[in-house]
Amino acid sequence: MSRHADAYLRWGRPKYMRLTGQVTSGLGRAHVFMAQSHYQDQFKVILGAGAWPGTLNVDVVGEDLGNYLELRVHAGLDDGESQSQVESIRIAGFERDGRSFGGATAFPAEISTDGENWVDCAILIPDLTRHTETAEVISSAFLRERLPCDDGESVILRLG
Repeated sequence: MSRHADAYLRWGRPKYMRLTGQVTSGLGRAHVFMAQSHYQDQFKVILGAGAWPGTLNVDVVGEDLGNYLELRVHAGLDDGESQSQVESIRIAGFERDGRSFGGATAFPAEISTDGENWVDCAILIPDLTRHTETAEVISSAFLRERLPCDDGESVILRLG
């Protein structure tokens, strides 16, 4: 039985979640979306400050991939009934100059490379995403410098 299923049987729907994965480079397009003031206003509510204009991509690995897929169900991207009670915040989409900017679901979290030093962040799951195993992480800090981390390095995300 997985840790996730075991926690559900003992305490009901889990309110905490942990993801581990490796940092990876993205396509470099997140800054176009992250720089939009409509999104930034909403990120301030989640992060307590504006978000760095980019995301840190984390390829989720091992048993934790099931937890990430649970977040996708919670966000409404995948079929199923979410068993998670981790906090989620809806990011509203908008239109500007005839261009549509989609919504997303944000999950407040913390990220660390060593399990001792944590940085506030959120996992952002856009309504229109091709990522099925890659978490997009936002923070008010430039995480590659703040943690620090490079492609291929392991990180831990904890939610709840």
